[in-house]
Amino acid sequence: MTPPDEAAGVPAVDPPGGAAAADRALRAAARHSAGRTAAVAGCSLGAACAALAEPALLGHALDLLLRRDPSGTPWALYCAAVIAAEVLLDAATARLTGGVDARSTAWLRRRGLTALLRTAPHHAARYSPGEVSARLTAHATAAGTVPAAAATAVTALLPPVGGLVALFLVDVWTGLAFLAGVPVLALLLRTFARASDASVGRYQQVQLTLAGRLAEALAGARTIAAAGTADREAARILAPLPELGREGRRMWRIYGGTTARTGALMPLLLYVVLGVGGIRLAAGALGVGGLLAAVRYAGLAAGAGTVTGRLAAVVRGRAAARRTAAVLSLPELPQGEGEYAAAGPGTLELRGVTLVRAGRTVLSGVDLRLPGGTTTAVVGRSGSGKSLLAAAAGRLTPCDGGRVLLDGTPLEALTTGALRREIGHAFERPALFGATVGAAITFGARPADGPDPGADPVRDAARAAGAEPFVLRLPEGYGTSLADAPMSGGELQRLGLARAFHGAERVLVLDDATSSLDTVTAREVERALARDVRARTRIVVTHRAATAARADLVVWLDEGRVRATGTHAELWRDPAYRSLFGAGADR
Repeated sequence: MTPPDEAAGVPAVDPPGGAAAADRALRAAARHSAGRTAAVAGCSLGAACAALAEPALLGHALDLLLRRDPSGTPWALYCAAVIAAEVLLDAATARLTGGVDARSTAWLRRRGLTALLRTAPHHAARYSPGEVSARLTAHATAAGTVPAAAATAVTALLPPVGGLVALFLVDVWTGLAFLAGVPVLALLLRTFARASDASVGRYQQVQLTLAGRLAEALAGARTIAAAGTADREAARILAPLPELGREGRRMWRIYGGTTARTGALMPLLLYVVLGVGGIRLAAGALGVGGLLAAVRYAGLAAGAGTVTGRLAAVVRGRAAARRTAAVLSLPELPQGEGEYAAAGPGTLELRGVTLVRAGRTVLSGVDLRLPGGTTTAVVGRSGSGKSLLAAAAGRLTPCDGGRVLLDGTPLEALTTGALRREIGHAFERPALFGATVGAAITFGARPADGPDPGADPVRDAARAAGAEPFVLRLPEGYGTSLADAPMSGGELQRLGLARAFHGAERVLVLDDATSSLDTVTAREVERALARDVRARTRIVVTHRAATAARADLVVWLDEGRVRATGTHAELWRDPAYRSLFGAGADR
């Protein structure tokens, strides 16, 4: 069930606390690559220390060489060694940073995908496919750069701060000359951090809007083509582009403006330091080596402007992490550790089951007992809660109130493996997974590394679903690749039914799973349900009077409540019940 805002191509609103969730995710990603991140910080720190040592060594070596001191040559060699170490450490930092970025991005994507697959379907449906793709690709990539960027941003402050301290040690007056411009620099960086964070957030939000609309249009390409509205849809999809352009330009104006201001301020400070140093040299208070060291240290101190780039990467990454963390924070559908020790009849009980969606109660206090071995048809008007009842009965969604028991055991007490072995599902629009048609039927019925269940059970399930005739017409039968097996909607439904038939042990839930089948095939499937399918208890969500008539029990839902239960013949006496199936419906 797709929320209205997603259907309109509008990104879902992320839950509150996004910044805290993003920081937790980033810390976890950093711990995942803790050793490599520490190595990045260590190499970056080593390079910074070498950069700080270099001006003092150069100045001292220069003074010794100018005095023709014999020890000048060894000091020059020391300088060369420090410079070589700085270059090598910078290269190692760059190489390690790439590895940390890749590992952190991969970790965020794996966690996001795992969260999507482990949450209840209605939580996963909060985000459109386009949004999910953007959050786990572009945004996860930007977020994955934060651990290494943060590590190097901290050490990147060492050369400017250390350079300023060293500048005072070389000569107090040159240090004071440089210090005069530091408050302006600090103000620039603070303003940049605040403005950049808001701008990047807006830019990424517009990106999500574009991704959501594009995915929606791709999914409905046939409808758009049939309606002849391709140009209109293209205009609708691209409508946010001007806003994206404005936000992008604003973001880069903020970055470019800050860079330009710091770029203008730093050379000015260097010239001031050089002038003051020249005056001190002329006065004899500073030697040539000292002047060289002062200018080099002033250059390092001026490197505070380059921290802007590191800061920008962290700001962009944290903004992106908020989008990715929203997916990571999806609640997991809780399951227990229980297993069934022996086979049971498949008695299913719903006790006071209540479901709430978007603050509205959509199922209210449903009490049902479905004896093992029976077929129950669930009927009602659109929006009455039929699919939600089916989802709750098979624990595809947790109950907000009440509970569901299978042979006396609450479903939430079972392991995921036990639950999915005992309860099978088939849907109106099934999605098929697996390399071949046969693998699609066995999907989920066994572990990926488990033994092959054999051909006979697969064929039995396909025959029961009425799928075998068209499967055998495929080039390689059950071994045909899914990519080479174009199927109609009815054929897809038959394979979806075959998958459910193959896997279910105690309960089979069919959520409008025969709606695309012709009448003859639907009747054959219903006969197979009663005769050939292993599952003892069957729940069938249907709009067909004939299907309801063949059920042992009919549950009539009306606005989220059970209006009546009984056989189809008993309920048929009620005109309101007959109206569910249309004026021309057969009894």
